[in-house]
Amino acid sequence: MKLLTLNTHSWMEDHPEKKLEQLVEHILQEDYDIVCLQEINQLMTTSRVVAPADYQALPSAPVLHEDHYAYLLTGKLAQKGKRYYWSWAYNHIGYDRYHEGVALLSKTPIEVQELLVSDVDDDTDYHTRRILLATTEVTGRALTVASLHLSWFGKGFEGEWQILEDHLQSHSYPIVLMGDFNNPTDQEGYSMIVNSSLNVVDSHQVASHVLGNYTILANIDGWEGNQQALKVDHAFVSKTLNVVSSKVIFDGKATPILSDHFGLDIDIEWNEVSETVFTS
Repeated sequence: MKLLTLNTHSWMEDHPEKKLEQLVEHILQEDYDIVCLQEINQLMTTSRVVAPADYQALPSAPVLHEDHYAYLLTGKLAQKGKRYYWSWAYNHIGYDRYHEGVALLSKTPIEVQELLVSDVDDDTDYHTRRILLATTEVTGRALTVASLHLSWFGKGFEGEWQILEDHLQSHSYPIVLMGDFNNPTDQEGYSMIVNSSLNVVDSHQVASHVLGNYTILANIDGWEGNQQALKVDHAFVSKTLNVVSSKVIFDGKATPILSDHFGLDIDIEWNEVSETVFTS
């Protein structure tokens, strides 16, 4: 199975419409089973739309607007024959004008839930964070995937991670946690994840083929004053999954730069046969 994660920076990017089209073309070309996206936005003042049939609304999410980034993305993919089931978990108001959240797209039907992990639930407070969890079936076996955008270590991450870890503690299916963790490789927050009871591993540490070392450059939104190239976008997967490849993409090399974050493309195989089948 092929999976992608990208913090899109959506409408804050220069030439966002062009970059949206490039993302559409890349997803069509690579035929991802699951796509996790962060900073998925819509202006608070634009017109509302009727949600598409393949969209699953979550309780806290505002009604979709005509400029909702994932709404437009999935619509463009559908127009070109690629159907994705999808959902969006609302986090907070961004840049004083956007509803901002995380999205997940899946080629197979999904059962979704949102998990509030912050100690505040106020969309005017940027600390408000929800994780989007989706259970689906990929290549005939059940899998749970999270699209997430967490806080920085020392600024809320520790509590957010503990809530997610506790929630998944007795989970039945293999898990894949993908997104912008805001915690660089080998630093404190990263160590909490790889040493946690969830028994997950970093795709970039265990893959047979690895490409790229970082996903942000210096001094971007949220990392003001940073002067290093860091890998803060990760895929953490259950040890029952075999990571064939883990590649940084959208870095201006083989693929165009689409955001202030680079993306992560992973290819996974099942290590062992699972008897658990998910039905939506």
